[in-house]
Amino acid sequence: MSISFLQILQMVCSLSLLVFLHEGGHFLFAKFSGVKVEKFYLFFNPYFHLFSTRDKWFTKLFPYFKDNETEYGIGWLPLGGYVSIAGMVDETKDADEVAARQPEATDFNQKPVWRRFLIMFGGVLFNLITALVVYSAIMFTWGREITPMRNLPYGLNFNTMAQQIGFRNGDTPIRVDGIEIEGFSTGALMMDISEAKMVTVLRDGVEVDIEMPAEGVSLLEMQKAPLFFSLPLKPVVAQLVEDMPASKAGMKVGDKILAINGRTTLDVADVNVEMGRCMDILSASGCTHEDSLRALTLSVVRLSHDSQSPDTLSLALSPDVKMGLLWDNSEYQKIPTEKRSYTFLQSIPAGCAFAWETITDYVVSLKYLFNKDGVKQVGSFLTIGSLFPETWDWQIFWNMTAFLSIILAVMNILPIPGLDGGHIVLLIYEGIFRRPPSLRVMGIIQNIGMFILFGLMLLAIGNDVLRFFF
Repeated sequence: MSISFLQILQMVCSLSLLVFLHEGGHFLFAKFSGVKVEKFYLFFNPYFHLFSTRDKWFTKLFPYFKDNETEYGIGWLPLGGYVSIAGMVDETKDADEVAARQPEATDFNQKPVWRRFLIMFGGVLFNLITALVVYSAIMFTWGREITPMRNLPYGLNFNTMAQQIGFRNGDTPIRVDGIEIEGFSTGALMMDISEAKMVTVLRDGVEVDIEMPAEGVSLLEMQKAPLFFSLPLKPVVAQLVEDMPASKAGMKVGDKILAINGRTTLDVADVNVEMGRCMDILSASGCTHEDSLRALTLSVVRLSHDSQSPDTLSLALSPDVKMGLLWDNSEYQKIPTEKRSYTFLQSIPAGCAFAWETITDYVVSLKYLFNKDGVKQVGSFLTIGSLFPETWDWQIFWNMTAFLSIILAVMNILPIPGLDGGHIVLLIYEGIFRRPPSLRVMGIIQNIGMFILFGLMLLAIGNDVLRFFF
C-alpha cells in the first residue's frame, strides 16, 4: 500500500483548516466570555516553533502585538493544534501551574459553568457548522448523484427478522411514513426503517404497505449479520483480504460460491444466512469447544473462474466470523443514476440533511471499533491521506473535508478525559453538585486522558506502519 505526495498535501490542507476552525471555536467563545487566551497555535510546538507573534522580528514589524494578550503561532509538529486558556487545566498546563496562579477575573475557572460549557463546546460546534456549510456548498455547486430506489433491478433481500415483519425478498422500499425515499443508501435507509411506522414497498409492480412494530426496530439488531436487508448480489469474489480465511483456503478473485455446508447459495444473502448460523451457534448458551470448531469450519463449494467444474474448500473462520473477501458489485455500477441540482436556498436543507445522515451513520459505525477487526482499522495520518484521490479533485476534497470535520466533532465530544467531551462531563458534574472537582483530581483525570490518547495514537501509527510498509 502506498500514498502519494499529493494525497498527503490534500490531507494537510484539509486537517489544517479543520483544526484552525475547531480551535477558533474555543478561541471566539473564550473571547466573548471575557476569558484570557494565552496562546493560539496551529500544530504543536514542543521546544520550538516555526512562527510566533512573540518573535522579535515580528514585534518589530508589528508593534501592536507587543501588548496583545494572545500569542499566535505555528508549531512544527503537524498533529493538531491548541488554544491555551488562562486558569484551565489542559494539555498545556497541569494542576500545579493553575493552583500556583494568582486568580484573575479573566481566568477560565472564575467564569460561570454555562460560559465554560460554551467555551468547551465551541470547537465541536464550529466543526459541525463547517460540515453543514461545506455539504450545502457541495449541493449548490455540484449537486448530488443518487440511485433512485425504483432503479434497483432486483429490489432487496431481507433477513429472517425482516421477513417476520412482512418484507419479502425482491421488495423495493419506496416510501417511509409516506415520504419518498430519495435514493439508495444502506445506512440512511436502515436508519429510516428503524424509526418508521409504515414502509411502502414495490412488490411485483404493486405498492404494498408494511406496518412496522409499535416499539420500532433496533438499529443495532438490524446491522447484525445477516443484515436486515442487502442487495441481491451474486456470490462472486471481487477482492480477497490477505491472511484471512478465504485467501488462506485458496479462494481466488472471480470464484463463485455455489454452496456452504450443503446449502445452496444463490446470492450473497444466502451466504450471510450461513454466517448468521455460525454466529448463533457461537453465541448460544452451553456452546462447547467442539461446537465452536464445528461452527467455524465451513465446507465451501466454489466454481473457479478458470475451471469448468466445481471443487470443495474447507474454510476455517476466525472467531469473529469473517471470511475476508469483498463481493463483485459491478452489476450495480451500471444502474442508471440521477443528478439532483439545487438552488442556493434548496442546497441548505439538502446539505444539512446529508450532514445529519453522515453523522448518524458515523456514530453507529463507532461500535465496530470495539472488536478485533475494528481495532485493526484504526489509522493515523497515512490512513487519512490514503482516502484522498491521487489527483486533485475539488469535489472529493471538500467532501472529505466535511466528513473529517464530522469525525473531529464526534470524536471530540466523546467523554474521554483530555478531550472536549471529558471537560464537559466535569462541568456537568460541577453544575449538578455545585462544586468543581479539586485541581488534584482534575490533574489526575487529565493525565489519564492523555495516557489514553497517546495509547490510541501509538495504536493508529503502529497500524499505519504495518499497513503501508509491511
